[in-house]
Amino acid sequence: MDHRYAIPKVEKRRHPMETPSDKQDYIREVLDAYRHTPGTTGLIHRNDRILAAKLYDRGVPLIAVQNALVLAAARRIVRSPDAPALQPVRSLYYLLPVIDEVLAIRLSQNYYCYLQLKIQQALNPPTP
Repeated sequence: MDHRYAIPKVEKRRHPMETPSDKQDYIREVLDAYRHTPGTTGLIHRNDRILAAKLYDRGVPLIAVQNALVLAAARRIVRSPDAPALQPVRSLYYLLPVIDEVLAIRLSQNYYCYLQLKIQQALNPPTP
């Protein structure tokens, strides 16, 4: 499966709402989720790693970052077919305002699950 079409998932080794206590685990999981988000290049750069570390230092929950990735992907994918194609996201910094938005609005986790479903439907339309 192409990395651009996978939806970031929370790893099953811990409760989905938990943030890893180890900074390196948090950074790895943020970068893995970013790398597999539809609409990104799938490449990780030094600045992405630095931002992931800053998010950990700010105390941003992993689930908030993952939800922001889903929200940003949905906004980019579920749009008018007549809209011009968007260039791939090349940096985690592009998503920083969406992360802040997710932290501010506190929507139900069900909404992000709904968005994941919409993304899957858009990327894998039913065949006639």
